[in-house]
Amino acid sequence: MADPASSAATSSPIAADAVVIGAGPVGLFQVFQLGLQGIPAHLVDALPYLGGQCAQLYPDKPIYDIPGTPVCTGRELVDLLARQIAPFAPATHLGQQVSALQPQADGRFLLATTAGTQLLARSVFIAAGVGAFVPRTVKVDGIEALAGSQVLYHPATPQAAAGRNVIVHGGDEEAVRAAIEATDIARSVTLLHRRDVFQADAADLQRLQQLRDAGRIRVVAAQITGIETDPSGRLNALRVLDAQGQEQSEPLDLLLVYLGISPRLGPVADWGLAIERKQLVVDTASFATSVPGIYAVGDINTYPGKRKLILCGFHEATLAAFAAAEYLSGAAVALQYTTTSSKLHERLGVEHT
Repeated sequence: MADPASSAATSSPIAADAVVIGAGPVGLFQVFQLGLQGIPAHLVDALPYLGGQCAQLYPDKPIYDIPGTPVCTGRELVDLLARQIAPFAPATHLGQQVSALQPQADGRFLLATTAGTQLLARSVFIAAGVGAFVPRTVKVDGIEALAGSQVLYHPATPQAAAGRNVIVHGGDEEAVRAAIEATDIARSVTLLHRRDVFQADAADLQRLQQLRDAGRIRVVAAQITGIETDPSGRLNALRVLDAQGQEQSEPLDLLLVYLGISPRLGPVADWGLAIERKQLVVDTASFATSVPGIYAVGDINTYPGKRKLILCGFHEATLAAFAAAEYLSGAAVALQYTTTSSKLHERLGVEHT
């Protein structure tokens, strides 16, 4: 896949044959099917890592209904799909949400993301599931301006903690693990939660207690009420209210926030697409929406007989890729098989036998 630097903000639009919005299993398989059709794709997701709902909500739960795979976890499925799309090297734009989509006079679509990235796409595939998974944010005055610098929401790893005084905010497994991992690289680590009770597996809770006993992690039971900054606007402390109603100041250089995520349909509702009950209406012959060149696959779409299953999304992504190939080329697309097609083998980077 493309270097993460491809996610950097750009001042001029990036030309793209296809943009896939949503990096869950169906979005990843959409990239694969487009690759088989010779259509390179850009992949955008609000989360800072691949996998969407599958990676966020049930990474370790078993899935039993993936064809040819008797059982795998959500994380394993995402890893397999990431390996499958690797030959097509999609450009990834993670940790950003598509905030605007505007049809252009030449039939293309101008997309803008919350990170400032602009993409000028010939086709768009919305695979956003039940909506973009957006981290729950800390609600105190002034903290919004610090997001992305000294306040990070659900970072995949705590590497930004290196050499810094870090507060990890949250009470679930992600927060506990982030605090544990940060102890190896941070100057100091404080785990902040409204109660001194954490939801994590037994091994992580045992390790947390060991690090507490050793003085390597402080645990503070309190709620954030405000922030303190220096004259330059740099965050240097949190104001918190403890269980006894006492307000205190907690110094820090970096705040890692793990308060969970919630799905939101968001800007999709404003893109002029036909919608029923917060889902996009599609033609089941092509999975095109009401706007030519825009397709919807997975849980975001609706049609008679719709079933919200990953394997159904895989089917939808396949037909959408064929339809897009014909839409973009203006000609019928011949059916080829990965077992015998030298062209598909070349695209996959495998030897033709």
